[in-house]
Amino acid sequence: MIVRLFKKILPLLFFAILLFSCKNKEENAVKTTYIGGQIVNPTLDYIIFSKGNQILDTVKLDGNNFFHYRTEKIKAGLYFLKHGESQVFFIEPGDSLLIHINTIDFDESLAYSGRGGAKNNLLIDLYLQNETENKNLPKWYALSSTEFDHKIDSLKKIKINKYEEYLDKNNEVAEGFKNVVLANINYDYYSKKEMYGAANRSNPEKFDKHFFDYRKKIDFDQNELKYYYPYYRFMNRYFENMVCSKYANKTPINRNSFEYNYRKIELIDSIVTSDSLKNSLLRYNAMWYLLNAKNAEEETKFFEAYSRMNTDKKNLEEVRKVFDASVKLTAGNPVPNVALVSTDNVVKDLQSIIKAPTVVYFWTSQSTSLYKNIHNRAAELKSKYPEYDFIAINTDTHFKKWRETVKKAKYNPETEFQLENLADAEKKLVLNAMNKVIIVDENGIILEGKTNMFHTNFEELLLGYLNK
Repeated sequence: MIVRLFKKILPLLFFAILLFSCKNKEENAVKTTYIGGQIVNPTLDYIIFSKGNQILDTVKLDGNNFFHYRTEKIKAGLYFLKHGESQVFFIEPGDSLLIHINTIDFDESLAYSGRGGAKNNLLIDLYLQNETENKNLPKWYALSSTEFDHKIDSLKKIKINKYEEYLDKNNEVAEGFKNVVLANINYDYYSKKEMYGAANRSNPEKFDKHFFDYRKKIDFDQNELKYYYPYYRFMNRYFENMVCSKYANKTPINRNSFEYNYRKIELIDSIVTSDSLKNSLLRYNAMWYLLNAKNAEEETKFFEAYSRMNTDKKNLEEVRKVFDASVKLTAGNPVPNVALVSTDNVVKDLQSIIKAPTVVYFWTSQSTSLYKNIHNRAAELKSKYPEYDFIAINTDTHFKKWRETVKKAKYNPETEFQLENLADAEKKLVLNAMNKVIIVDENGIILEGKTNMFHTNFEELLLGYLNK
């Protein structure tokens, strides 16, 4: 670990000297905070700092892909750095934090140095350990609950030991940071138990009578942690299991259904004591449901319920916009007539290019493997179902690069288009995922507004609409 960090931090040392040597006693007195670093293989020319979902500042990268930011207004707590992907860090007034990221391996390459670096290296180490453990966890679901507990207790002990070593080496550790670390450890531990519970829902006899005692320790009033991944992820898993417990053990559960999601927000509203945390959880689950729902009447009922429970005006307005657009994407409505640009740089509207039953799919050049898979799947389906046209819509904003990609990949230029106004199209088409697909008839009327070419039932949908 030390060698790995040293190799990544070494290129920053010269920059660190330039950035922080200008500090003086006056600046220290007012607790000036510095955040700087380098993005290797940047995908954008800036980074975003935020506190939860509130953007604090956008910081440009210089010619060598370094960034530097200073402030005298920051409060101790968790903040987010976003550059395509995002990661959380803990900062205190007076810190001089250096960050090094390689976008090719974002989380694994992340390393910190400078004042405040040690605590954040502890957080990222815990995060990576959690993610590795959770990938391997399914191998243990067949164990008895006692055996499973023994396994995850040993993992938790390793993290507690790391935390205690950190406390031994560092004086005057902020209580806020202690709370964050313990939340990371404890709520990931609780999450593992919830995952085991979900995997064995149909076998209740497997659970020791004390297996779920940890639920008595859940704190539903942790405002500072409302955007912190281990805590937030646990909350959603907990409420999922609470909803599922209302069903018979052998009953199949559709997590996209109105009933399931309505029960979930009702539970959140009745249990979570912090308004801030409650609003955040309600927003997340409302967005999830609306982005997958296919019945306008049920969506309306759900949104009305959400509106009564939520007390955050900003969240309400955001969810309302998604609701308005989502309802318009349900079957029977005309597809939103967004503007597109052809490969020969001619602006056309979506409805004008629909001449037959059509599958509209989306892609971005940011992920080569993904857009190749999507195009290969479309070509495969076109060969099986020639009655359908397949229209590919690119969501990037650089016209020449997109056209060059189309040319190099030898895609059919007559079926390739780019969005003319990305912001407008994102709202109207609810572009929440690159695998999103819209199926329309020859008149541009929506048959399926929210589906995926890789779903197991996708070909059944195509056949079903042809046979109507």
